[in-house]
Order: sequence, then structure tokens, then C-alpha cells
Amino acid sequence: MQLSKQQAEQRTDQVYDVLVVGGGPAGLSAGIYLQRYLLSTLIVDKGKARSLWMQEMHNYLGLPPDSSGRDLLKQGKAHYLSLDGDYLNAFVEEATDEGETFALRVRIGRNNPSYVTLRSRYLIAASGIIDNLPTFTDMQNVYDYAGYNLHVCLICDGYEMQGQRVGVFGRNEGSLEVAFSLGWFTSDITLFTGGAFDVSDGFRDRLRTHGYRLEERPLHRFVGENHIMSGVELRDGTLIPLDAGLVSMGSKYHADYLNGIDLEYKGGNLVTDGMNRTSHPRIFAVGDLKVGLNQVIVAAADGALAATQIWRDIRRQEGSRAPAKQSAA
Repeated sequence: MQLSKQQAEQRTDQVYDVLVVGGGPAGLSAGIYLQRYLLSTLIVDKGKARSLWMQEMHNYLGLPPDSSGRDLLKQGKAHYLSLDGDYLNAFVEEATDEGETFALRVRIGRNNPSYVTLRSRYLIAASGIIDNLPTFTDMQNVYDYAGYNLHVCLICDGYEMQGQRVGVFGRNEGSLEVAFSLGWFTSDITLFTGGAFDVSDGFRDRLRTHGYRLEERPLHRFVGENHIMSGVELRDGTLIPLDAGLVSMGSKYHADYLNGIDLEYKGGNLVTDGMNRTSHPRIFAVGDLKVGLNQVIVAAADGALAATQIWRDIRRQEGSRAPAKQSAA
């Protein structure tokens, strides 16, 4: 059920089989499978899934191409709740390994928040990442286009940019390397530093070889209408027409609550095995937090794999949870 603050406070003496941090595609998929395996599950979601930015999903098997990330999450949550899983809108501040259980300190509400500690035998980290965006004085100007034709994922949206005039927005020279992969889809590429960093002579030579442009003047704002970006206005008033943009500024990993637990990382991502188990035997990582491909369809599969492995673990320990057979009258 959808838990209120009062109901969450009543759950402090309960030990769930699994607590899932994050209600995106990976977390919801895990929750659905866990409930179907007759395991008790709580999903704690902060409400800012990366998928909410996705206005249309053109690459998810079986869905109409105009399906939005918001709709996918809405349907996934409804499916999970129909299986009697618990769901709490809250923020996980800290996870503590108590030995046989994990204790999660959870903040409920933003104004005058309350705090509860919830426990589980297993933990699935599905809290994801959020992409860094260009920093303008008016950030609403950025949000107006992000997720429409201002893209953050080449793997997801390279096809959408084929043959278009595309601007690549980076935070350092390394982040602009994505332009050379983007060149598979289009040759009309302008790279923007926003005046925030320098690039090497060797990098400039590579850009010239490929025929890509480099723009190093400070940015002012995106221009366009009805959420479709049509160019970039520089601080000096110059307007550079574009058909699409690709932001390559890195991401913020939402996994600070795991800082007190010794886990193996590669860069900012958690290292997992084939079933998404981390270096801790009872912690699993799914979706964008783990090493691998950041795609919605992959995240959903990650959740199914982690849930299945946890069920196998618990089944080996307990044998069965089948209801007792009723004798004939």
C-alpha cells in the first residue's frame, strides 16, 4: 500500500525481506518480481526518477513510441501496489549494516520532516543518477527543453539526432569526446565549452579533422518555443542555430546513504555480478547506479535479476512459504 507518515511509523518494528531504495524502472521492476515471489517489500522513493525527463520513449520494446517516462512509472507503480507491496515517498539518508538486517534512516517530508528507521534483510540500491545540466541564471530556460530535443543520452537518442545540427555541451575536454561517437549519426556538430574550460591543441586538431566546430564563448540561454530548442544565444548576443543538443556534463549519483558500508566501486558506479549482487552479499545494485548500460529496458531487467537472486537466497534458507494445504472436511 501507499504508506502515509503515520503508517510508516507503525512499520518500525517490522523487518521486510527487501527494502528497495528508488522507485524508477529498476526499483519498480524489482518490487513487482519480489512481491510475485511472496517476499515482503518496501520501496522508498524520493520522487525524482531520471525517467521523468523522458517525454517519449522510442526504443522500449512493445510500447507506443509516444509513451512517456512518467506514464511508464505510473503504470509500474500501480502494478506494484496491486501486488500488496508497500511504497513510501521519502528520502533515505543512511543505511547501516546491523549484521542480519539493514537499518535505514528515512526522512519523510521536506518541510518539518519526520524521521523513521526501517529494517530489511536485503537491500536493493535503485536510487539512480541525475544528469548535470548547463548552469544558466534562469534554469527554467534549461528545463523547458531538457528531455525534448535537448538530450542527455547518446545511446538513447543518437537516432533522433541523425543528420541534424547538434550542439554538444560539456564540462571538460573529456566530456566532449562524446562528439566523435555522435558523428556516427550526424556530421554537423558544434561543441560548446561555455568559456568554462580550455581544450588542448591535440583536441582542436581532431575537431578540424572531423569538420566539427568549437565554440568557446560564454552561453546565455537556449532559444525555441513549445519545448523545442532551435538554437543557443551567447552572452555577446550571437545566435547559433541548432536542431538538437546533447548535454555531456556527467551525473550526480544518488547513493550517499551507502557511504557507511564498504562496497566496491568503479568510478561512481557500484560493481556487481551477473545477478546484480554487489561486493556485499545482501546488497544489490540495479539501474544507473551499477556498472553497465544506462537504459530503461536494461534497468527493468536488472530489477528482475536482483529480485530473482534474492528469492533464490531466501528459498534456500527457508524452503517454502506456500500456505498450508487444507484438509478435506
